[in-house]
Amino acid sequence: MKKLPEAEFEIMKIVWESNPPITTGIIMREMGNEKGWKIQTVVSLMQRLTERGFLRSEKKGKERFYYPIVERGAYLSFETEHFMKLYHKNSFMNLVGTLYKSDTISNEDLASLIKWVEEKRD
Repeated sequence: MKKLPEAEFEIMKIVWESNPPITTGIIMREMGNEKGWKIQTVVSLMQRLTERGFLRSEKKGKERFYYPIVERGAYLSFETEHFMKLYHKNSFMNLVGTLYKSDTISNEDLASLIKWVEEKRD
């Protein structure tokens, strides 16, 4: 698996949130107009995602239908592992420390984290 560029990841988020199959028309309705993309841009991005093995496509008549191959959880695990290795030396404490120092973690988040850790220990 390879890291997706931001535009392709945005499309995959819509694919994962939708019931397959999905079409370029659905992508355009969901975000293409918001991003200012033309239909050809969406077609190109969908084709790249198919070539990378994230989507499979079937042509029925004039319409092309796309189905996810890579599941959201699998991709997010891949991205998270990459992020942890690259920026935090695979250290969960390093990640939490960074979030804490930047005031990104609230007291409520810390309480939830403590509860989660305690549940995982049992």
